[in-house]
Amino acid sequence: MIMSGPLTPSKCSRYVKVFFRAFEQTRKHRCLSNSGRSDAFIRSFIAENTETTGEQSLTPEVRLRLFTPNCRFWRERPELWPFDDPYWAIYWPGGQALSRYVLDNPGVCLGKTVLDLGSGCGASAIAAKLCGAAHVVANDIDTVAAVATHMNCELNGLEPPVCVTDNMIGSEPEHFDLILLGDMFYDEALATSLHSWLDRCIKTHGTEVLIGDPGRAQFEGHGIRRLLHQLAQFELPESVREENYGLTCSSVWRYHPEL
Repeated sequence: MIMSGPLTPSKCSRYVKVFFRAFEQTRKHRCLSNSGRSDAFIRSFIAENTETTGEQSLTPEVRLRLFTPNCRFWRERPELWPFDDPYWAIYWPGGQALSRYVLDNPGVCLGKTVLDLGSGCGASAIAAKLCGAAHVVANDIDTVAAVATHMNCELNGLEPPVCVTDNMIGSEPEHFDLILLGDMFYDEALATSLHSWLDRCIKTHGTEVLIGDPGRAQFEGHGIRRLLHQLAQFELPESVREENYGLTCSSVWRYHPEL
């Protein structure tokens, strides 16, 4: 994707959806296998193609390596991107709300075993560690996201969580006290799989489940929505609103399947 002219914050905001659509359209032309690429190579690539930021998010105390208008791949042809689509490089509004809620309510994680499912940049895992979680696992099927999570933990002076790149959805539930999901209800089929698996986790281990979502249609229209209890709502910073097509708020919900 090639964009002409300088990218101001308001101008770049209009490109987030176009940005990922371009990556999706060029996926078949890219080499998507991360195997054979060393962590050192991936670390170097992330360092060269992201910017340390976070000040304009809901969690300004958390520093993250993310895509910004200053980064090469805002302008570069997406077929030159050598990995899977970089969802880890955006701090999505559901994840922002979830991380903010955890930081504001440290008792939610204190002394607990926590799974950050679909962890992306690792922000919710970082929030859990900052709040004294006993054990944190970050799960994302993109191995580059795992490296980014390690780097983001280092930025915040933390030991990295255990990073798991197998798809845990549908697997035999492990014993976690708490599962965190930020912006995971973007696809109806995925939402349905999540719904079933989360039920198993709750029934098997009594796991608490917290969900962050800005009110996307796939979330609001899914059957799981009637089983949620809202815990908090956060007004998104102006820059985040612009990046997400005018979404104004993002909420955190507790999943109560017995409702």
